[in-house]
Amino acid sequence: MLEDAGYRLLFLPNETDPLPPNGEQAETVVCNALFLHHPLERFPHLRTIQLLSAGLDRVNLEQVERRGIALYNAEDTYCVPMAEWILMRVLELYKRGPHLCRNQWASRWEKLRQLPELAGKRVLILGTGYVGRAAAKRFEAFEADVAGINRSGHSLPEFSRVFPAECLDERLPETDILVLALPLTGETRGMLDNRRLALLPRGAVVVNVARGAILDEVALAAAVQEGHLLGAVLDVFEQEPLPAESPLWGMEGILLSSHNSFVGQGNHDRLWRVIRKNLIQGVEHS
Repeated sequence: MLEDAGYRLLFLPNETDPLPPNGEQAETVVCNALFLHHPLERFPHLRTIQLLSAGLDRVNLEQVERRGIALYNAEDTYCVPMAEWILMRVLELYKRGPHLCRNQWASRWEKLRQLPELAGKRVLILGTGYVGRAAAKRFEAFEADVAGINRSGHSLPEFSRVFPAECLDERLPETDILVLALPLTGETRGMLDNRRLALLPRGAVVVNVARGAILDEVALAAAVQEGHLLGAVLDVFEQEPLPAESPLWGMEGILLSSHNSFVGQGNHDRLWRVIRKNLIQGVEHS
């Protein structure tokens, strides 16, 4: 497809490998984390970057802006599987899925008499982009009350209410399920710290599908261990892979996955639609 549009392709199977011959002469780069391993300065002719990730935190945005490089992310590519993962994991926590699995493996018949419901729960989603909106639609289908937070507080149809970022502290005490679906920036790094976790009501749940550095993992673990939070579901971590010695692995009430929430069978088609729009149709109409 890209060759038909006039691109001459160079492949780098592993982004940590040395660049292929003439790789630094590229005018367009399609990548995930290439610029974490190869400085942007090595590409003097670069005009366009198409990231395969939803986040922009793996690129030096100041350099991109200063050089006038067009930068695109994966847009809605991963929103469907990530939204499904969020709902699945919250329901697992509410319905005590791990405990039921242990009972099955042990051939143990046990009735669980106290299980929360999603219906009526107050959900707050930090970040109202593609993933946040997709998750909001699915929570709403379960009759939850879904609010969102973004920078300006501008409204979106998927949310019953949207608040500006400065209202976060006011909203946390009224939140049963807090979902982090916002980008990692200088402003959001460490934003969910010990103080803010303490603002959540007892029995709340925290979900992180954004970036690990947005959340204080030590404070979160303490809040779950002390019983302030019902639990947490985490797909991203400040250090990835999560070290085997991390206490998070064995903690009751914390459900972990290995940065896997974005995987879905429709990703390929959605991603190619995004690439076609940005790198082919955009060029044709420029």
